[in-house]
Amino acid sequence: MKIHEYQGKELLKKFGVTVPRGIPVFSVDEAVKAAEQLGGPVWVVKAQIHAGGRGKGGGVKLGRSIEEVRTLAGQILGMQLVTHQTGPEGQKVRRLLIEEGADIKKELYVGIVTDRNSQRVCVMASSEGGMEIEEVAHATPEKILKVFVDPATGLTTAEASELARGIGVPEGSVADAADQIQKLYTCYVETDADLAEINPLIVTGSGKIIALDAKFNFDSNALFRHPEIMAYRDTDEEDPAEIEASKFGLAYIQLDGNIGCLVNGAGLAMATMDTIKLFGGEPANFLDVGGGATAEKVTEAFKIMLKNPGLKAILVNIFGGIMRCDVIAEGVIAACKAVSLSVPLVVRMKGTNEELGKKMLADSGLPIISADTMAEAATKVVAAAK
Repeated sequence: MKIHEYQGKELLKKFGVTVPRGIPVFSVDEAVKAAEQLGGPVWVVKAQIHAGGRGKGGGVKLGRSIEEVRTLAGQILGMQLVTHQTGPEGQKVRRLLIEEGADIKKELYVGIVTDRNSQRVCVMASSEGGMEIEEVAHATPEKILKVFVDPATGLTTAEASELARGIGVPEGSVADAADQIQKLYTCYVETDADLAEINPLIVTGSGKIIALDAKFNFDSNALFRHPEIMAYRDTDEEDPAEIEASKFGLAYIQLDGNIGCLVNGAGLAMATMDTIKLFGGEPANFLDVGGGATAEKVTEAFKIMLKNPGLKAILVNIFGGIMRCDVIAEGVIAACKAVSLSVPLVVRMKGTNEELGKKMLADSGLPIISADTMAEAATKVVAAAK
């Protein structure tokens, strides 16, 4: 799950990270009141969407008077903001952050992710703040410093100080920067985050360290432990089909292809999409119905896939381990009848009650194309989609 910048800054503040004063708003009048409340000669008007690159897309502007804040807020609110992370369709701006201006002397980058190879939390830092970290990694990878944190000790002051010095923090500000980085690490661990990023982390003219931006992604499987973070969820920023799927406990991600996939198990779902690609097709979605799927769940999964206007065929690929093939067959038959299926359907089943499941499909009278192997299933569904 992603959250907005202003929500990320609220989190950072709770953990002691220094952030600018700012007020989230939903209208032009609120933006003007926020600027008046903050006071000062300069304000930053920031679009709040779940995507990076907002500045390049015209979603972050500097206002040097109250009237300019009013004008900018009117221009940004409601705009379809296009960045490299939104895709060409962009994302509608429904809320803003009005923030006090900052005296920026130096822009730095700090980010935290979980590294699967080392099985540790990786704290990254770079002197190239304000730039896309992917660009830095590609062009000048030596400018990204990394510490793989021992979970038994956490990020130590020595490690954080070394990172600060390594990215060019002035000596007089190293202690402050190390403290901020350690607090960011604590925030990351205690909130079950997948990503915590401050870009830029700035050094002001007076040597103060401030988080000028905040980007967080959270492990959705851990959100039951964090109702206060779950309250930050903005469904306007999410795909409607993915929201619908989450109501039924389905793991669903919309893609750009035309072959729908219904699979049990995340690993098999990934392999299924790979196989479709291998045989010349394009998957329309990732969909894992899980190990305990019911007939009702399968029906809802079909309904969600069929809302995609570009769908040309569906592949059901089931391994009957915890999930029995006859239960899936029952769900497939019920779904086909409930939604009046109008696209070709290929079904491959292996495992528990496989023969019973296949017999149920064969006896259903429905035009279901059966397959025995992954290769056969992919070949048939790609042909059907064409």
